[in-house]
Amino acid sequence: MAALRIGIYGLGTMGSALALNMAEKGVPIAVSNRSDDLIGAFAQRAAPLAGDVTTAPDLPALVAALPRPRLLLAMIPSTGPLDALLDEVIPLLDEGDTVIDAGNADFHDTRRRAARLAEHGMHFVGLGVSGGEDGARHGPSMMFGGSEESWAGLKPLLEPIAARFGEDPCVDRMGPDGAGHFVKTVHNGIEYADMQMIAEVYDLLRHGTGLSPEQVADRFEAWNEGPLGSYLYEITAKVLRAQDPLGGGAMVDAILDVAGQKGTGRWTAIEAVRLGQSATMIEGAVAARAWSSEKDLRGALGRAFGDGREPLELDPELLEMALLAARVLEYAQGFRILAAASEEFGWTLDFARIAEVWRAGCIIRAKLLDDISEAFREGPPLDQLLLAPRFGAIFEAGIPALRRIVAASVTAGFPLPVLASALTFWDTMRRPEGTANLIQAQRDFFGRHGFDRVDGEDRPHGPWWD
Repeated sequence: MAALRIGIYGLGTMGSALALNMAEKGVPIAVSNRSDDLIGAFAQRAAPLAGDVTTAPDLPALVAALPRPRLLLAMIPSTGPLDALLDEVIPLLDEGDTVIDAGNADFHDTRRRAARLAEHGMHFVGLGVSGGEDGARHGPSMMFGGSEESWAGLKPLLEPIAARFGEDPCVDRMGPDGAGHFVKTVHNGIEYADMQMIAEVYDLLRHGTGLSPEQVADRFEAWNEGPLGSYLYEITAKVLRAQDPLGGGAMVDAILDVAGQKGTGRWTAIEAVRLGQSATMIEGAVAARAWSSEKDLRGALGRAFGDGREPLELDPELLEMALLAARVLEYAQGFRILAAASEEFGWTLDFARIAEVWRAGCIIRAKLLDDISEAFREGPPLDQLLLAPRFGAIFEAGIPALRRIVAASVTAGFPLPVLASALTFWDTMRRPEGTANLIQAQRDFFGRHGFDRVDGEDRPHGPWWD
């Protein structure tokens, strides 16, 4: 048996998928779990694969089986259970050992845990893993946050199991402490916005223009062949073609219109505001999911005031141009959050590399990420995707299309939390002179905060309105 390389604790859906991926790639692993039943089941599943698999009955036995410096990956809830694991495992570890949290964690917790282990001369890694169970099993996109020393130890293990875009493994070190988990959080925020945008377009096509689910699927399949090509467009077509095995008809019509959320999209919106940004498209998507949960209220308002939606006529080509422009704006908002966090926490994030890591294995993989990566490598003016020359033509054609789509849809009574937010964001950011001067004047009136004069003169002393 080859020497063990890493221990994996937590054999639930994601943990077992990631461990099987390593075993298949020939990585010698040791595994354990809080409950015994999953350990034996995993050993049976891993038996036909190439790698050596050692099972341990509990966490102390797992740690004892690992060579130094130890690498211990935890795939358990990144809340109280992970802190409890650290309480138990820190006395069992030595200086130079590394603990990896591969769950969806609040990056503030990751930074706190990294500082805690550093006090013991140990490393803590926050590893963002995207792609769901299938990605973890066959090749996820991974965003590493931790020390350069811990990256050197884990890189040879993570690159073989990562998704690949051509020959490029979709994993890299984002920066220290919470950088990896923060990048994953923003990834999920963009995912929320993209999914809501798709849902809005589905609503327009299905209930505005009267297309059947199969016909809407045709549109998404056609768009997926062009510049809008992405994993989410691909699976949307498949979802809309699925038939209800019990009642007949489209499966989508048998599903309750109440969307769940695990919180990462909400985290993105919260952190954006904390960092002085406002990711309106992500905020709109989070709001839409929250509103969807209030089905009783929606039903009551519909009965009281009517649905209000009217028929629509939408040019498919116009809609495609609008969607492409909105998607660029969606990514631009996400990268603006990343830029603000990079400056706040001194991470020096590589935005081009982040876009490359997202090109395969993750939920938001899309053709557009090639252009985003190249735009950042070219160095857009003010480091803003909004000003990148390669997106100029998309905005020139897509913004007028987006304006027409939003205007017609809102007039016809269709809610567009993300698409309308995209247009508002664009219109606000392209105005050299806005309306905040009036807000500042009001603040000075009731709070005497003072204000900055356009001509650069000193602020007035005393109330100027008298």
